[in-house]
Amino acid sequence: MQETKESVLRELARVSLPDGGDLVSRDLIRALTVEEGVARFVIEAPTAEIARLMEPVRKAAETVALDVPGVLRASAVLSAPTQERKPPALKMGGHATPQEGPMRPAGVKTILAVGSGKGGVGKSTVSSNLAVALARAGKSVGLLDADIYGPSQPRMFGLTQRPASPDGKTIVPLKAHGVTVMSIGSLLEEGKAVVWRGPMLMGALQQMLMQVDWGQLDVLIVDLPPGTGDIQMSLCQKSEVAGAIVVSTPQDVSLIDARKALDAFRTLKTPVLGLIENMAVFTCPHCGKDSQIFGHGGVVAEAEALGVPLLAQLPIDLDTRLGGDGGVPVATGSGAMAEAYARLADRMIAGGLV
Repeated sequence: MQETKESVLRELARVSLPDGGDLVSRDLIRALTVEEGVARFVIEAPTAEIARLMEPVRKAAETVALDVPGVLRASAVLSAPTQERKPPALKMGGHATPQEGPMRPAGVKTILAVGSGKGGVGKSTVSSNLAVALARAGKSVGLLDADIYGPSQPRMFGLTQRPASPDGKTIVPLKAHGVTVMSIGSLLEEGKAVVWRGPMLMGALQQMLMQVDWGQLDVLIVDLPPGTGDIQMSLCQKSEVAGAIVVSTPQDVSLIDARKALDAFRTLKTPVLGLIENMAVFTCPHCGKDSQIFGHGGVVAEAEALGVPLLAQLPIDLDTRLGGDGGVPVATGSGAMAEAYARLADRMIAGGLV
């Protein structure tokens, strides 16, 4: 058997190739077997394009194999190496590139920013549930998680996949609960810290605004990081933000920072569309008694003093927390909190804010 295989190889070495050499010297023969008088082998061309031109070579190889004593039939198959084509790697966080005019994401009608002076007031929770409520009200909604140091929207929407990038530039966002979502948290391992300086933050914001295939959106909600830093400045100065909503709890410490956020938006000439008082009251599930854990009326008074609308007063709610941790925003349901967010969405639509 081995002698027969070697004899077949010697005969195949007689088959010359148009560009020089022969089948054996060019190492194109694969899986050669000779069993019960049948010689089978594969001719592996360098590329699929070359393989399509090698039919005469294949026939010649079968012919010469039949010259070997003991070979009654020969079968040759043309092949080419298959190599999975992986899309180019998507690199995030480079320096922003110069642009003529403001950043206008294609297909996006309105950009709304949701901000806060400090962290921990529920800004991302409000953003996610407002987005869902607007989607349930019939609007096409996108949510951009611009809190690059602390992205939480992938968890709140139950997103575990990585956004696709067919060309290493365009980003195909993920969708959940009727909302198109983009977050840098979907591009990183959970628990992986983003350790970037300001220019890289601005570059990432530009990418998530301009390189994402948002489709046709009535509104893109931008969940800002807390404070008044680079992201806020870049978004408001370099894109067309229709307005901002500021979230605060009633306590004085939150209001001190909320006033700074309000002043920052005024400085950046971004209209403040209203305030949302979050964690306004806690209703005990056992006795039904209301408790103002974080104080009472602070955001209401601030809205009156500034002459801006108080868009909603939202309580501390266990289902809201469970929904956010579980990847199913409470606004997707039918309880009291879902109704509260539905009223907020209806108010914004009726007021022409969306």
